Amino acid sequence: MASCPECNVGISAPNVSAVSEIVECGDCHSELEVVGVSPLRLALAPDIEEDWGE
Repeated sequence: MASCPECNVGISAPNVSAVSEIVECGDCHSELEVVGVSPLRLALAPDIEEDWGE
């Protein structure tokens, strides 16, 4: 189990198997990126910026 870095609620993600997967906090609905799987470690997912074809 890991904690949400935004609201600190405990998160269990038993189906996560790879780094870089995105999960959602069930409490604050933040998108979280898996940065470690054993043990589970989470970080806020980076914002994806539009490049408008540049």
